Amino acid sequence: MAYNLLKGKRGIIFGALNEMSIAWKVAEHCLEEGAEIVLTNTPLSIRMGGIQEFADKNNIPLIPADATNLDDLENLFKEAMNHFGGKVDFVLHSIGMSLNVRKKRPYDDLDYDFLQKTLDISAISFHKVLQTAKKLDAINEWGSVVALSYVAAQRTMFEYNDMADAKAMLESIARSFGYIYGREKRIRVNTISQSPTLTTAGSGIKGFDSLVDFADRMSPLGNATADECANYCVCLFSDLTKKITMQNLYHDGGFSSMGMSYRAMHQYNKSFDNEDKK
Repeated sequence: MAYNLLKGKRGIIFGALNEMSIAWKVAEHCLEEGAEIVLTNTPLSIRMGGIQEFADKNNIPLIPADATNLDDLENLFKEAMNHFGGKVDFVLHSIGMSLNVRKKRPYDDLDYDFLQKTLDISAISFHKVLQTAKKLDAINEWGSVVALSYVAAQRTMFEYNDMADAKAMLESIARSFGYIYGREKRIRVNTISQSPTLTTAGSGIKGFDSLVDFADRMSPLGNATADECANYCVCLFSDLTKKITMQNLYHDGGFSSMGMSYRAMHQYNKSFDNEDKK
């Protein structure tokens, strides 16, 4: 059910790759809620994924841009404003990649060149997006910027590797830039700490299926889906959340506040029962 929460609003969505992407779901929900959007991703991701077909089907501009490249970002915001005939109202940053994870380098044996790329792509790109938007005065007053994070920024999660460092930096950028953007432009900046979600990026993490299952057993409401995360993003883009800024907002079915759930303890005890029978 749509509520026209974003009627008359215009936004830029980074990171949609295919139907598994949270950003893809956000794009769908923004359209349902009455927004006009521009999609963007790297040229390689556009060729690899299905986002071009999505853009063509919905008659949406798809502007190639590398979020680590300031010239690309400046061109993106200028083209978007030219298309809309004015400033944007919201931006979604849904970008993350770790070569150390892809190459299965353990955290105590990182390739530091890979680490720098992880930070550049997954975190510093967020600062570049915000800085470019601010210098171009590209976002309307009371606009909203949201980036997607994960609880591993706050707590140790097995095999999440240097992506945890990147997410911690991402959340810090939201707080630091959120203060400046809020004070000077009345623009809010937040991160959403989403449940582990089976996306193309997440599937590259060792044991991710088990992590998803564990989180679901631990969470009193179960894991939040990509569709549910998209709904939350829409809410944060809307005028209903005008005074929420500089926050890391958990959207995880209660996982982040749990110590041990009945379901997880039951499964834990069963593992010992099986050992005793051997």
